[in-house]
Amino acid sequence: MASSMLNGAESFTLIRGYPPRRVDFFGSGFHGKHLSNLGLAFSVRISRPGTTMAPKCGLSASRPASQPRFIQHKKEAFWFYRFLSIIYDHVINPGHWTEDMRDDALEPADLNNRNMIVVDVGGGTGFTTLGIVKHVDAKNVTILDQSPHQLAKAKQKEPLKECRIIEGDAEDLPFRTDYADRYVSAGSIEYWPDPQRGIKEAYRVLKLGGKACLIGPVYPTFWLSRFFADVWMLFPKEEEYIEWFEKAGFKDVQLKRIGPKWYRGVRRHGLIMGCSVTGVKPASGDSPLQVITF
Repeated sequence: MASSMLNGAESFTLIRGYPPRRVDFFGSGFHGKHLSNLGLAFSVRISRPGTTMAPKCGLSASRPASQPRFIQHKKEAFWFYRFLSIIYDHVINPGHWTEDMRDDALEPADLNNRNMIVVDVGGGTGFTTLGIVKHVDAKNVTILDQSPHQLAKAKQKEPLKECRIIEGDAEDLPFRTDYADRYVSAGSIEYWPDPQRGIKEAYRVLKLGGKACLIGPVYPTFWLSRFFADVWMLFPKEEEYIEWFEKAGFKDVQLKRIGPKWYRGVRRHGLIMGCSVTGVKPASGDSPLQVITF
């Protein structure tokens, strides 16, 4: 999570309304402002039910998710985290992804029952999982990551000893359909080659009424931050997170900005740390979205 975070911003809630289709901003000077046209454009015509779309997201036509980046595929992420795992908990987290930020980002997940079944996708060294097991029994939590080096660090943490820890792919989860009460993923989406496919998988593994909580970076508006974001890894826009969740079939999609306390209130400078996006699964079974692979 921490390696992707550039800057911070105050917390707020973004809710997509039905109908009319719009985005409502609440808090810090955004109250009452609406975006009536998000400029949605897809390479495949969209319709419900049985929605079909290509993996390229039209919201970022000038900066698509498929754009070449330094860390774009699982192989690069594997080697990146092999070395980052050595310093992740001691150097990265204290400055960029703190316990306060983690707990703030997990709050919308509604971890309100110790008997919940929770999957932490891209759980890495288990830093986010430590926040989860404050509210859910560790024996009911599964940590999944593609990096064995990161997971080795998670296995060393005493509060996580009873967690199930497995290697796996966020875009092809090894869980049965309608398995979990909560899906949590923090700081993983920026390494997914196809974010829409990963969020579709989040929908599939959740039970009816289950909630997904995806925590990730936000594409900055400051020009220098944008430059590094474009060449380094995926930094989705806030609208993209909302779109991906809705197309996967989630309802009651909400977005909360997150950032360190000392950096709040800097939205006017175009510096945003990240966000926590949640959505509720309204029906049992697989996602209505069909993702075409070319």
